[in-house]
Amino acid sequence: MHPHPSDSCLPGLAGAGCGGNVLTVIVTSCSQELRNTTSLYLGSLAVSDLLMLLLGLPMDLYRLWRFQPWVLGTVLCCVWHWSSEACAYCSILHLTALTAERYLAICFPLRAKVLVTQQRVKALLVVLWAVALLSAAPYLFLTGVKQAGNFSSDDDFSRECGPTLYAQQTGLLDTMLWVTTSYFILPFFCLYILHGLIARELLCVGKARLGVASYRNHQQTVRMLVILVLAFLVCWLPFHVGRIMYINPKNYKMMLFSQYFNVFALQLFYLSATINPILYNLVSKKYRAALHKLLVTKKRPERASTITRETAGYLEIIG
Repeated sequence: MHPHPSDSCLPGLAGAGCGGNVLTVIVTSCSQELRNTTSLYLGSLAVSDLLMLLLGLPMDLYRLWRFQPWVLGTVLCCVWHWSSEACAYCSILHLTALTAERYLAICFPLRAKVLVTQQRVKALLVVLWAVALLSAAPYLFLTGVKQAGNFSSDDDFSRECGPTLYAQQTGLLDTMLWVTTSYFILPFFCLYILHGLIARELLCVGKARLGVASYRNHQQTVRMLVILVLAFLVCWLPFHVGRIMYINPKNYKMMLFSQYFNVFALQLFYLSATINPILYNLVSKKYRAALHKLLVTKKRPERASTITRETAGYLEIIG
């Protein structure tokens, strides 16, 4: 017995998340007001969240609808697990790197002006993507299509996508589970320490040294980062707990409970890829202004020019 897609709100999250992240990529790329290193991180993070929704969510919905048999092939099974893990790793690396940059900008502003440039941030983003993709690469070899339970190899209706027997017997699956958990625990403690240092610096230095405008900009950015990190914690913690329960069940009741718990955790997991653009809009005035300018202001000159042409044509007629 497995949960059904109708028990979740994942399809709704997909539409909202894809639209919001596409808008974020467009706004951070086209807006002159957002031409800074922070926007580079946010745009790349939006790409990661968008890929997570486009590559991972359809497969999870398919498995909720039809857990067995898996008919999409071994390659798609492996690529699905790899891409989902890689995008998850990439998102947390982006948040950690962005927080570290804000720490440098606030605590060591002179050094940050020299070290933090757009070219270097672009290079760092390439490195972050490479590290995430390589860290998740073992899932290409540890997952595949296998026979469930004690069914015979000729029973195609019992084929499922999941960890291979080799991965389970050699302990490599447990190793990758610890790698995934480390990608959650270590960055979280790093974010906690960095935010503590940033808060202490802002309280000690204040507006007198930074200036009112710079102080407010730092406050706004730090406030947005804190909310993003809290959202990350709330959305990802149940996912990791559910995964540990599912891989190491104590009995049948625990396995059954973990299946339904994972449906809840999966919704929170994909909510983390959906909620970021909403948080940008709620917290950042610059993002709201850039979005409004992109969606609303550009239409007004076009309309004004159309009216001008029509008026000129009318005057030409009556003249």
